[in-house]
Amino acid sequence: MKYSKEEVLQYVREEDVKFIRLAFCDVFGKQKNISIMPEELPRAFEYGIAFDASSIAGFGDETHSDLLLHPEAETLSILPWRPEHGRVVRMFCHITYPDGRLFECDTRSLLKKAVEDAKKAGFRFAFGAEQEFYLFLLDDNENPTKIPYDNAGYMDIAPEDKGENIRREICLTLEQMGIRPESSHHEEGPGQNEIDFRYSDALSAADNTITFQTVVKTVARRNGIYVDFSPKPLKDKPGNGFHINMSVKADDGSDYLCYMIAGVLEKTCEMTAFMNPTENSYARFGGNKAPMYVSWSSENRSQLVRIPAAVGEYRRAELRSPDPMANPYLAFTLMIYAGLYGIENKLDLPMVADLNLYKANAETLAKYKKLPETLEAACKLAMESDFIKMHIPAAILEIYCAKE
Repeated sequence: MKYSKEEVLQYVREEDVKFIRLAFCDVFGKQKNISIMPEELPRAFEYGIAFDASSIAGFGDETHSDLLLHPEAETLSILPWRPEHGRVVRMFCHITYPDGRLFECDTRSLLKKAVEDAKKAGFRFAFGAEQEFYLFLLDDNENPTKIPYDNAGYMDIAPEDKGENIRREICLTLEQMGIRPESSHHEEGPGQNEIDFRYSDALSAADNTITFQTVVKTVARRNGIYVDFSPKPLKDKPGNGFHINMSVKADDGSDYLCYMIAGVLEKTCEMTAFMNPTENSYARFGGNKAPMYVSWSSENRSQLVRIPAAVGEYRRAELRSPDPMANPYLAFTLMIYAGLYGIENKLDLPMVADLNLYKANAETLAKYKKLPETLEAACKLAMESDFIKMHIPAAILEIYCAKE
């Protein structure tokens, strides 16, 4: 349910809400928040709540540190793990300067603009997130180890799969927050798990991805377990992917998915620094279902983009290169603009790659363009890209890619 400001104020009064968390993200997609008391909420809606942004990645320094958080009523959600009496709720915010200008490093606002640009062009984009994560044991001092929570394999069941109850608790918690998981299962790696979401509009999908990571970490810690979303937690085991399902429809209902795929394929190397923003990201490429080459096909999990077996409203394409360290607001922003680029230019899809690229010989692989093999190479492509410069503010590009 999406609330109005008046409904939020009424809910806070009637449901014994004692704390309101104003949530936002730094440029890398790490969630931050400020808690305010209920009596401050009318002021937050009307004027915003000031905060010192000087210590937050990408938000300036001490000379220009004041920014304002403006809660968005329609994002209201209860935090089920907090006490029932004296409840805690959360709202996502947009960020402005004191003079009312939108803050250019607010990545959520960048995605809102991309959605609006697509709407003006007559298109609606939808995304579904699939994020993998590892569960590790804590030591006696509650510090994380690299000892997996179990040694189960792909889609194993209990008792080998010890993560079953934790996934169940995560899914039930998400449902209480109005988020609909689609499926969950044990992944290939020891202690590795995956939970998938039904597709939704771009902004809801990004908000849900941020919320998902918070819920997973909270539920796991309550069970005495550590969660690791990093791209390659264990050297010789599968990495964690952030597979993004994408689709696009015109206002008249026409399907433009092929053009979107072509646009994403053409711009993917330029976007990689934002889809895979850590050095560890590049250790994942090229094995265990993680792509290395710019290619596509139906169903084949060795490709960068695959089209899963589905029909009608469930028809979509899956981008398999991003990892969970990506900021979903930036990832979806770039995918929307790449999709629009493909649509506007009526790009043709390259030849389908119906083969297993993990087992292909060197002569075959030479026909395909490679993804960047290091963060440095990815950043160089981003810094040289007119497409990236057009859609990513210079301040964010510099934070991600400028080297001292």
